[in-house]
Amino acid sequence: MLKLIVIVTGCSLALAVSGQAAKPEAPGTKPAQKPKTVQKQQVAPKQHTAPRTHVQKVHTQHQTNAVSKPVHSNVSKKQVRTVPAVQSSALPTVQSNKLNKQTVKKIQAQHLNFHAKPNTAIASAQFNPNYRIEAAQNWNGAQYDAFRSYQPQWHDQSWWSSRYNTLSLIGGGWYFWDDGYWYPAWGYDEAAAYYPYDGPIYVGPRARPFDQVVADVQSLLQDMGFYKGEVDGLVGPLTQQAVAAYQASQGLPPTAAIDRPTLNSLGLG
Repeated sequence: MLKLIVIVTGCSLALAVSGQAAKPEAPGTKPAQKPKTVQKQQVAPKQHTAPRTHVQKVHTQHQTNAVSKPVHSNVSKKQVRTVPAVQSSALPTVQSNKLNKQTVKKIQAQHLNFHAKPNTAIASAQFNPNYRIEAAQNWNGAQYDAFRSYQPQWHDQSWWSSRYNTLSLIGGGWYFWDDGYWYPAWGYDEAAAYYPYDGPIYVGPRARPFDQVVADVQSLLQDMGFYKGEVDGLVGPLTQQAVAAYQASQGLPPTAAIDRPTLNSLGLG
């Protein structure tokens, strides 16, 4: 009996000791795990936030560049468009003098044998003894005397031939030359009385046929952008408009006629 009691008592003591030893281990492991878990959670957000910040900065730089480039290109396009506009307004005045010196002799040589022909698209003037050149009284200077005093005259061939040594059939009509100008010889030949312009045409001190001079003027004005028609040697409406525009650009009276100041300005005088 004593042995049995000793054995039972020993087992009970052993169980009590093992239970007390197991209790402190459980609470000891839990605190150790909690700090580790907290540290991992804190580290993870730091690793994710850093890349996001870097990506946003790069994206912002690209957006800035993308916006700045179109703005810069727009400014440059406006400048390119504006500069030619300014140059084109001053171009006829500047380029005309340069063009005269370089090409006038070449153009004159090209038209030495030029002969104008009547153009059905340009109507002929009709004889009117009361006709006067409009606004000629406002053109000051002796170089416009021929235009201020011009009045059409109708005479037969004998009358014209007895008074003028130089008469010529030019561009479908008969003209007489006097002191640098060609004038319509109304009545000289009714079958050849095509006069697209009724008035004096200045050619200079030599009686060069005016259709050659008009062809020179048309070619020069064509090169400068004033004249859009064909070089036909006739002082038709398009030629008159081009001459008037050129004269205005040079500060000359817009006579719309081939006069001495215009030819001198073009280098053809």
